[in-house]
Amino acid sequence: MSIFPTLIEALQSITANKVRSALTILGIVIGVAAVIAMLGIGNGAKQQITEQIESLGTNLLFVNAGGDAENPEPLTLRDVAALQDQSKAPSVLNVAPVLQTQVSASVAGKSTYTSLIGVTAEYFTVQNVKIASGSAILERHVSNYETVVLLGSEVAEELFNRTSDLIGEKVRLNGQVFSVIGVLESAGGTSFGSQDNRVLVPLSSAQVRLVSRSVPDEVSMIYVQAKDSQSVESAMEEVARILRARHRRNLGTDDFEIRSTQSFLETASTITDIMTAFLGGIAGVSLLVGGIGIMNIMLVTVVERTREIGLRKAVGARRVDILIQFLLESLLLSLSGGVIGILLGYGISYLIGRLASMGGSSLNPLITIDSILMATLFSLAVGVFFGLYPANRAAKLEPVEALRSE
Repeated sequence: MSIFPTLIEALQSITANKVRSALTILGIVIGVAAVIAMLGIGNGAKQQITEQIESLGTNLLFVNAGGDAENPEPLTLRDVAALQDQSKAPSVLNVAPVLQTQVSASVAGKSTYTSLIGVTAEYFTVQNVKIASGSAILERHVSNYETVVLLGSEVAEELFNRTSDLIGEKVRLNGQVFSVIGVLESAGGTSFGSQDNRVLVPLSSAQVRLVSRSVPDEVSMIYVQAKDSQSVESAMEEVARILRARHRRNLGTDDFEIRSTQSFLETASTITDIMTAFLGGIAGVSLLVGGIGIMNIMLVTVVERTREIGLRKAVGARRVDILIQFLLESLLLSLSGGVIGILLGYGISYLIGRLASMGGSSLNPLITIDSILMATLFSLAVGVFFGLYPANRAAKLEPVEALRSE
C-alpha cells in the first residue's frame, strides 16, 4: 500500500470532523507550548546567571569566614596584608577586602534603605566596576579616612531624581554626612539582587563611622584575583596555606571558605538544570493529557468507522494497512499540535521576556534547537504511543463482524 494515498485518506478523515480534531489537537498544543515556554525560561535563566558570574572574571576567588569551624576567626586587614605578600602568594595579583552592611541613605526630605560596601582602590579593578560620572575611591581616600561616597544609579535617582551633576552633593549615611564623588554606571537587576541599589565608601571610613564590629579591622569578605585563569588553583592553595598559618584557633579545621567563579558556575548550572527539568516535567504532564485525548478520540473513530474497516478488509486491505491508516491519523494530529505548540510556546516565551523587562528584570527566555527537536520528537512519540492501541484494535477487527456492525 502506497503511503501517499494513505496520507491523503488520513487528512480527509481528520478534516471530516474539524471541531473534534481541533479540540484533540488543542491538548497537544497546550502541552508542547508549556514545555517550550518552561524550557525557554529555564535556559534563559541559566544563560543570564552564567553571564553574570563570568562577567566577574574567570580568575576571581571569594574568601569568607566560616568553613567547617564552630567558632571561626574573622577575616581581618592583617589577613589581607599577608595575602598581598608576593613572596608568600606569587599567584595572587590583587586583593580587595570589603565590609558590607545595610544603611539608611538620606537627603533633605528623602531617604532610602540601601546596601553599603566599604572598599579599597583594588575593588574597582577586581570587580570591574564602571563609573558613569566622577571618580573611583582612591588609596588616599582610604588612608585619610575621607567621608566620600559613590552612589548606585538607583540610589541617586531615589534621592536626587537624577544621576548626573551630583559631584559635591551631601548624603547622610546612618546620620553621617558623606560627599558624593561619583555615580556608578547602571548594571541593572541580577539574580543576586540589584547592583544599582548600593553605595560605596572607603573601607576605613566604613569601619570607623558606619560598621561596629567586635574586631576593629574585621572585613566581611576578601576578593582575591589570581594572575590568570591558569593560576586559580595555585592561588587557592596559597591563600589557604596563608590563612591556615594565621588562624590557629581551630587547629586541623579550616575556619574559612574559598570559592572560585568556576565553582559558582558549576553550582548555578546544576541548580538551573534541575529547575529546568522540573519545569519541563510539570509541563510534560499536560502533554501526556493531550496524548490521552488522542487515544480517546481514535478509539471513538474506530467504533464509528467499523463498517468502513470491514469493507476495506473485504476488498483486500491487510491488517498492516489498517494499522498504518489509523496510526498515521494519530501522528498527524500530534504533529500538527506539536508545530502549533512550538510557535505558541515561542510567543509565550517572548511575552514573558517583555513582561520581565517591563518589571525591571533582564530575564530573556532562550528557545534552543534542542528544545524544539525534543518537543517535536516527544509529540511524535505521544502520537505513536497513544495511537498504537486504537490502530491495533482497528486492525484486528474481523471483516464479517465489522460488516455486521451498525
